[in-house]
Amino acid sequence: MIEDSALFADLYELTMAQAFFQQGMFAQATYSLFTRQYPPNRAFLVAAGLEDVLDYLENLCFSPASLDYLRSIGIFDNNFLEYLKDLRFTGSVRAIPEGRLFFTDEPVLEVTAPIIEAQLAETFIINQINFQSLLTTKAARCVLAASGCSLADFGSRRTHGIDAALKMARCGYIAGFESTSNVLASQRYGIPPSGTMAHSFISSFVAEIDAFRAYAASFPDRAILLLDTYDTIQGAYNAVTVAKEMEADGHKLVGVRLDSGDFADLSKQVRRTLDEADLRYVKVVASGGLDEYEIDTLLRAHAPIDIFGVGTKVGVSADAPWSDMAYKLVVYDGRPVMKLSPEKVSLPGAKQAFRLYDPNGKFSQDIIAPSDENPPEGEALLQTVILGGRRTAPSPRLDVIRGRLTDDLQCLDDSHKGLYNPPHYPVAISANLQQLTLQVRSTIQEDLG
Repeated sequence: MIEDSALFADLYELTMAQAFFQQGMFAQATYSLFTRQYPPNRAFLVAAGLEDVLDYLENLCFSPASLDYLRSIGIFDNNFLEYLKDLRFTGSVRAIPEGRLFFTDEPVLEVTAPIIEAQLAETFIINQINFQSLLTTKAARCVLAASGCSLADFGSRRTHGIDAALKMARCGYIAGFESTSNVLASQRYGIPPSGTMAHSFISSFVAEIDAFRAYAASFPDRAILLLDTYDTIQGAYNAVTVAKEMEADGHKLVGVRLDSGDFADLSKQVRRTLDEADLRYVKVVASGGLDEYEIDTLLRAHAPIDIFGVGTKVGVSADAPWSDMAYKLVVYDGRPVMKLSPEKVSLPGAKQAFRLYDPNGKFSQDIIAPSDENPPEGEALLQTVILGGRRTAPSPRLDVIRGRLTDDLQCLDDSHKGLYNPPHYPVAISANLQQLTLQVRSTIQEDLG
């Protein structure tokens, strides 16, 4: 958690809060978090980032230093700042658990609390859930494209900051990656660490084979040799020599890595070189500019690659680095409200998303309904995770979250998992919610005259 996280808010959150305070507006409000449209080539999204939101809300407070800073700005009333001194989150949160699939317009999270508390949380909530859901969705697409091949997170260097790199490692693991190169993420989240060597290691030795031997001597049971510093095919022959020397000492070379060039052609040549030397157990690793699109292309070309190291394009969700996730007021003081802005209409009232299954256990349809509605045989997706400002249950283990996603993807029809313009999964609005929407819209229009 960042220091003084209560200040991680757009200024208007605080200016609105002061206006609420001065107007005596402390009634309960419900805010709904949802995504209006899919990013390109997506037909599903993966819920992620909830753990950080829960930590933030449970620890929400303004430190003396934070209040001193707000006072120094010169725009806030002293009575309001005194109010902030004792502010804590006292509300409730319902959310789709991390690792579950969700779809556009569905509430992935709803906050109900005194309006100032709920409003102040907007920036942090969108920041964490939007970003981590994008990363986990991108990573899950890579896992689907890899068709059983292993994936490793190599994204730390070019993600947008330290926090983003840590979150990428966690999101990748939820999606099905087997390891991360980020040692801090490995320590923090319990993800297996992985790594090979850099080109600088090779070039620091006079001869490539000497670099291979030195590394194998240091790590005789986990050595992966980088082949493309000079000439990839010659590197493969040098790797064969070192692998045979390792066998003589009772060890086995784990793999060789390709980091540039025509991966499809080079992997076939390298694989053939290894096999001809009876080194079929040595794995071929590919890294460098890969994401789901390149992985899919390589496997369709029958490239004999066993492990994909993915970095930059996944760590920044390069083809879809943003979404229009929104956090909107839907109830205030018992009154359902909505937004009527063109192309940004929001659904009023506290809501629930229900998932229906076909006889084969596959997802058939989701229904967005008022939170007190209970469609027959529908699975309610939003669960109460905070009540009275405190968590309702301990944090789930990361492998449990990972298992949720595995299960959901198995239940989603393959057509919705396609990499290019997949058809959208059906999401309906219940009759009761449609009626409520019409009523609220009509009331607003009448008030406008």
